[in-house]
Parts: sequence; C-alpha cells; structure tokens
Amino acid sequence: MPQTKQDQDVVGVILDDHRAMEDLFRRMRSVEADRSAALKEFSALLIAHGEAEEAEVYPALKRFRNIDDDEVEHGSEEHDEGNKALLALLEVEDVGSEEWDERLEDLVEAVSHHVDEEERTILNGARENVPDERRAELGVAFLKERERLLASDCGSLENVRRVAHR
Repeated sequence: MPQTKQDQDVVGVILDDHRAMEDLFRRMRSVEADRSAALKEFSALLIAHGEAEEAEVYPALKRFRNIDDDEVEHGSEEHDEGNKALLALLEVEDVGSEEWDERLEDLVEAVSHHVDEEERTILNGARENVPDERRAELGVAFLKERERLLASDCGSLENVRRVAHR
C-alpha cells in the first residue's frame, strides 16, 4: 500500500521512530528479551535517525521564522550526548551486567530527555509553522537518508565511535 503524504509527514515519521526507540528500551531492559539484538537494532536506529535529522530536517526547519534556532541547535547537542551514551553502552562487553544496566539507564535518560524536548519544541513548532506539503517533502528526504544510513551498518561500534567523537 503506497504511503500518503500524511504518512510521510516528517513530524509523524520522527514520532514513529521515537516510539520504536521506547519499545527497544523496554526490550533492552527485559531479562526475557534478546538484549543484544535489541541494542544492535537501537544503535542503528539512533544513529540513522539523528544523522538524518541533522542532514535533512534541522537545516530546513531553521529557515522558518517561528521555529527557535536555539532549540534546533540544542537538539543537535543532545544527539551528541545520546551518541556518547550509546557508545559507552556498546563498549560494555557483558550484556546484562551491572555496568551494562547502568550505562543503559544513562542512555535511556539522555535519549528520553531529548525526545521529550524535541517533541514539545521543535516538532510542535514544525506542526504550527511548516506547511503540510513541505513537511511531506522533509519526511521523504528524512526517510531516504535514514534508509541509506541503516543500509550502511551505521550502528556498528566503529561507526558509533566515529560519530560520537566528531
């Protein structure tokens, strides 16, 4: 079934990723789940999502007068914090160890804080100030870049290390 413009609205697409990240957090916390697989999936999604936002969405939103540029810049800074917390977790070899659980909670805190702020400030600003057609175009561009990154193994330890140390 082809996606409609509403399905590709950049706000909706980003929100879908946020909900997927929350689900992956639940899986990574569950002793009954394959925590390693959930981390691998989360790592790829977080890197692809953040990089695609910064490449395709954030620069475009800065052009709109009623979207706070400082909030967009702050969003990029929070991506860096999340990437560093992800790297710290990926570097723990013993999945489910006390250290792993502590670093997981650091990651959950960093990403959840960013998601909350982004949804309240940047995404609400986009809903109110960016025309539907432009949000659909941004959604398509975001998804294309995100998919390109996901296909490139962007969640690997080596790539996360590179992204986190820029």
